[in-house]
Amino acid sequence: MKDHSTDTSAWTARAAALQPSGKAFIDGRPVAAADGQSFDCINPATGQVIAKVAACGAEDVDRAVKAARRSFAAGSWSRCDPSERRKVLIRLADLIEGATEELALLESLDTGKLLRDALTLDIPGSAAVFRFFGEACDKLLDEVVPVGSRALATITREPVGVVGAVVPWNFPLKMAAWKCAPALAAGNSVILKPAEQSPLTALRLAELAAEAGIPDGVFNVLPGFGPEAGGPIGLHPGIDCVGFTGSTEIGKKFMIYAGQSNMKRVWLECGGKSAFVVFPDTKDLAAAAKAAAAGIFFNQGEVCSATSRLFVHRDVADEFTALLLEASQAYRPGNPLDLSSGMGAMISEEQTARVMGYVDKGRAEADLLTGGTRVLAETGGSFIAPTIFGNVDPKAVIATEEIFGPVLSVMSFATEAEVVAAANASIYGLGASVWTSDLDRAVRLSRAMQVGSVSVNAVDNVDLRTPFGGVKQSGNGRDLSLHAFEKYCDLKTTWIALQGEGA
Repeated sequence: MKDHSTDTSAWTARAAALQPSGKAFIDGRPVAAADGQSFDCINPATGQVIAKVAACGAEDVDRAVKAARRSFAAGSWSRCDPSERRKVLIRLADLIEGATEELALLESLDTGKLLRDALTLDIPGSAAVFRFFGEACDKLLDEVVPVGSRALATITREPVGVVGAVVPWNFPLKMAAWKCAPALAAGNSVILKPAEQSPLTALRLAELAAEAGIPDGVFNVLPGFGPEAGGPIGLHPGIDCVGFTGSTEIGKKFMIYAGQSNMKRVWLECGGKSAFVVFPDTKDLAAAAKAAAAGIFFNQGEVCSATSRLFVHRDVADEFTALLLEASQAYRPGNPLDLSSGMGAMISEEQTARVMGYVDKGRAEADLLTGGTRVLAETGGSFIAPTIFGNVDPKAVIATEEIFGPVLSVMSFATEAEVVAAANASIYGLGASVWTSDLDRAVRLSRAMQVGSVSVNAVDNVDLRTPFGGVKQSGNGRDLSLHAFEKYCDLKTTWIALQGEGA
């Protein structure tokens, strides 16, 4: 891994020198919104404007769909030898890696996240996704079905056509990669709508994609607001599929849009309220406490799979809570460009107010153990101290609704059956973390948890080779792994009756 400067003043100077593009990217070139509208892109750590960004609308969506459809029909990408797509996507991965520091700065300025995390996790992880799916392009084989000597039956994968990718603001480039890399690798044309709070790395990605050799019209990026740009993507009859990551509320809207338009397939990765369960036979309670703190305070708690519900067996509840409070001290908010800061800024003033509203509810429902306040007000940014509530009723608002911030609810339990029932009593089903030294118990709970992923003696483990996604109102389908291709391909059966004499 490349060594990066730890000089905060140097990073600050580099950030000040950045001149990010705010134009949309349609049919291979940067363009203004059709109606000329734009919006301010705000640095949530300072409240300052970073750039003016095109506010795309329905006309821009239509322009992008026409370009995408034309490029798909032309076949230079959709029907080329998959090994050619492989070369281009690997080249794109190389370009992302080469631009790591620039992209990390853009990501940190745009979202308030720690530059350290963007440098070491987000940007390298995004490059790795494009590399993984690029490498897979020419290794997915079709099937021949043995139907007897008088016929030949084949099953082939075909790209669905034009894919709309609508991604959130918590991991802007990484979520774009999770959607766009498999869609492009399968041969589709793509229209990416980044969240209005964090459009800058997506726009830079479009430039890098063009440099890598992705043909004009195959990859388009439309910044803008949900009702003006996201809604038209969901409703457009020329879009065959939408991949969405975001809130459950908006995910449901995309299902409605599909029914109101062309019944496009909709793949959703939505909210979560993941459980972290600690049994008294856990081998290292201190390690578990550090993992619990990371599970909720990493990225300011703005993580769909954040383990925001902590269930601790009553026999170790007091000891574990003390260790947890100690571990939380490592997440004190600070300047995101300072590589020693423990936590960054919230994405926006709006989200900060929303989280603080939940904190107020928590004060009335439970015991505030630490945090619960805004901090660093003098910066002009949106920062919240890591917050932990104890003695939380599992049915309390803070224990049932997704807060999407650094707020943890701690609850105790007595029996395995009790904690399984409590953990599953959620509308969400994204992830869970179970800590125990009992192998039988680990297997029992991993089977009993109604979630898409279970980490045992670990928290929120994600790997390119394993699928990620949820059940219930956390969504459908899976990102990552070779299973992601299933969302962006159609299966075609071809049956050929053989007429020859020897058939």
